[in-house]
Amino acid sequence: MMPGSSPDRRSGLAALTEEARAFALAAHGAQRYGAHPYAHHLEAVAAIAAPYGGEAAAVAWLHDTVEDTAATLAEIERRFGPRIAACVSLLTDEPGPSRKERKAKTYAKLAAAQGFLELALLVKAADRLANVRACIADRKLDLLHVYRSEQPAFRQAACRPDLCGPIWAELDALLAENAP
Repeated sequence: MMPGSSPDRRSGLAALTEEARAFALAAHGAQRYGAHPYAHHLEAVAAIAAPYGGEAAAVAWLHDTVEDTAATLAEIERRFGPRIAACVSLLTDEPGPSRKERKAKTYAKLAAAQGFLELALLVKAADRLANVRACIADRKLDLLHVYRSEQPAFRQAACRPDLCGPIWAELDALLAENAP
């Protein structure tokens, strides 16, 4: 058992994670992630985040709900609390006419994250790792190139020392190994 955790707290986090999973799967409905059901992506991100705790897994399940579904931040906060909603908000891309502009705005807010919001940075790294793994598996080399080109700015904005080193190590290695 982790220091400071109790069976009740762990079972509460398991229930939170399961509720987040059910909510996200229902919200994303029939959406697709390339050739796969959207659940494929959410499961991948949650699996990467799960070793960091139930709250990380819950945020992982919910990370795209506001950006890609009709779910609202108010609904996330009502169902999952202000911490989870704040993390989902941080993970939601800012609006903009191009990917470059959206990512620049989003990376700026990631760079400012402190305290409990660093949980969102962990999930963002898990999301990017899942995306890169999927690009390699599905041979989506154009998108892999986009992730590689964004990596310096993404890393500068989202990486924190000692937060989720194994995720960053694999992400960096995959991008280097699969360079043209």
